[in-house]
Amino acid sequence: MKFFSYIMVYRRFLLVVLTVLVLLPLPIVLHTKETECAYILFVVAIFWLTEALPLSVTALLPSLMFPMLGIMPSKKVASAYFKDFHLLLIGVICLATSIEKWNLHKRIALKMVMIVGVNPAWLTLGFMSSTAFLSMWLSNTSTAAMVMPIAEAVAQQIINAEAEVESTQMTYFNGSTNHGLEIDEGVNGQETNERKEKTKPVPGCNNDTGRISSKVELEKNSGMETKYRTKKGHMICKLMCLCIAYSSTIGGLTTITGTSTNLIFAEYFNTRYPDCRCLNFGSWFTFSFPAALIILLLSWIWLQWLFLGFNFKEMFKCGKTKTVQQKACAEVIKQEYQKLGPIRYQEIVTLVLFILMALLWFSRDPGFVPGWSALFSEYPGFATDSAVALLIGLLFFLIPAKTLTKTTPTGEIVAFDYSPLITWKEFQSFMPWDIAILVGGGFALADGCEESGLSNWIGNKLSPLGSLPVWLIILISSLMVTSLTEVASNPATITLLLPILSPLAEAIHVNPLYILIPSTLCTSFAFLLPVANPPNAIVFSYGHLKVIDMVKAGLGVNIVGVAVVMLGICTWIVPMFDLYTYPSWAPAMSNETMP
Repeated sequence: MKFFSYIMVYRRFLLVVLTVLVLLPLPIVLHTKETECAYILFVVAIFWLTEALPLSVTALLPSLMFPMLGIMPSKKVASAYFKDFHLLLIGVICLATSIEKWNLHKRIALKMVMIVGVNPAWLTLGFMSSTAFLSMWLSNTSTAAMVMPIAEAVAQQIINAEAEVESTQMTYFNGSTNHGLEIDEGVNGQETNERKEKTKPVPGCNNDTGRISSKVELEKNSGMETKYRTKKGHMICKLMCLCIAYSSTIGGLTTITGTSTNLIFAEYFNTRYPDCRCLNFGSWFTFSFPAALIILLLSWIWLQWLFLGFNFKEMFKCGKTKTVQQKACAEVIKQEYQKLGPIRYQEIVTLVLFILMALLWFSRDPGFVPGWSALFSEYPGFATDSAVALLIGLLFFLIPAKTLTKTTPTGEIVAFDYSPLITWKEFQSFMPWDIAILVGGGFALADGCEESGLSNWIGNKLSPLGSLPVWLIILISSLMVTSLTEVASNPATITLLLPILSPLAEAIHVNPLYILIPSTLCTSFAFLLPVANPPNAIVFSYGHLKVIDMVKAGLGVNIVGVAVVMLGICTWIVPMFDLYTYPSWAPAMSNETMP
C-alpha cells in the first residue's frame, strides 16, 4: 500500500518520464521526419490531455525538441511564438482591463437585468443575455467571476422572500403578526401592499392549518440542505449557476476575440491559407452571432424546463401583480446598481473606445461594401484586426483618467501629473501570458507538422474518408471535438486538432472552412463537467450544484449546440464562404478525390 501511495504522490513525474521513454522507439526505429514529428506531437498531446506539466510549459517543448530532432531551426521555431494573434490579444486585454477597472461591466450587466424584469424566467434570460454580451469582449472566466456574485445575491434574496411568504401564510392562519415582514415592507414603502399580503387568502390553500403546516414541514425535511427552505429555492440556485456558466461560454462564440479558441483558429487559418482574406472580425460575427443567439435561447428554454418547468401562460401574462419574491429581487438589483453611483467620465470614455473598436473591426472589410482597409489598397492585407486593437489599446495608456495631486511645503495642493485609464502594471495583471505561450506552442507545432511532411501524410491516410457524405464527416469531427474538450482544455484541444483536420479537408477535396468552422465552435462546448472549463468550476464552487446536475444540463446544451452548428454550416454559412466549392486558395492534394 505504501508503494502505491508513493506512485500516487509522484504520478505526474512518472507519467512524464514514461511517456518520453515508451514512445522513444518511434523516432529511433523508423527514423523519418514524419515519425520524429509524430513523436513530439504524441508527447505534447499526452501532456496537454493529462496536464502532467502546466499547459504553457508543455507548449514550450516544440522549441526544444524540433531543433534537437532536426525538424526546424531554433530561430524559425521561436518566430512562431509571437504572431499577429498576440498583438490582437494585447489590444483586447487593454480594453478588458479598463472595463473591469472602472466597473463598466457591472453597470452593463445590472442594467440589462433591470430591463428584462424580475419574473424568474425573464430574470434568468436577463442574466444570460448580459453575461453573453460581456463575454463577447471579456474573457469567459472573468465574466463568470463578475456576474456570479450578483446572481448569487439575487438567488438568496428569492429564497429569503419565499421564507417571508411562508411566514406570512402561517401567521395568517395562526392570527399572529409577522413583525419582520412588516418592518421590511415598511422600509420599502409598501405598507399598503403589506396589509393586502396579510389579509389575502393564498390561492390553492384552505383553512386547514394542520395540512398547511405538514406540507411546509415535508418540503423542509425532504432531504435538502438546511440553507434551502424549499425545493424551488434550491432549483433556482442551480438554474442561476448554470445560466451564468453556459452563457459566458456561448457569448464567446460570437466574436473572434471572444474566446482563445476562436483566436487560435483565426491565426492558424490565416497562416496556413494566406491567400484567403475571407475571415475577419465582421465575417466571423455575421455567421456566428445567429448560431450563438439560437443556442442561447434554446439553452434558456432547456434549463428553465429542467429546473423550474416552463409555464408560458405565467411568463406572458400581462398586468400581473409582482409577488413578494419578485419585488425583493428587483430591490436587490436596484440597490446594487445604485451602489455604482452616476456614470463617471472614465466609464464614458471606456464605452466610447469600446464602441469605436467594434465599429472599426466591423468596417475594416465588411465584404458587401468596401471597408476602410481599401484606403490602403497599395498594401492589401497589411492592416488587420490587430492594428485596430493596438490603436485603441494605446489610447487607454494615453487618455487621462484623473489628476494626481500633491501637497507643497506651504500646504497648497497642486497637480503634478495625471493617471491614464489603465497603467502597465494593471495591464500585466490582466494579460493571460500562459494563453499567449500556449497558443505560440500550437503555432510552432503546426509549423513543424508542415515542415516535416506529417500534415500531408495524415491527409493522405485520411483520404478514404472522402467516400463518406460530407455532413457525416463534419458531424463526426464535431462530436469528437466536443467529447475531447470535456477532458482537455479548449485551447489545447483546438491546437491539437487543427493540424489534423486541415489536411483531412484538403485530402477529400472539401473547402477547409466546411470542417474547421464547426469544429472550432464545438471546441467551446465544454458543458458537462466542473473541470471542463473555468466558468463551470467558478459556479460549481458556490456549492449549489452536484456533478450529476451539470452532466444532465450540459448534455442537453451540448446536443443543442452541435445541432445548431450543423444547421448553420448547412444553411446560412454556406453562401458566405461558398462552402460547396473547393477554393483556389487551398492547396491541391496529389490524390484528390471528390466526396
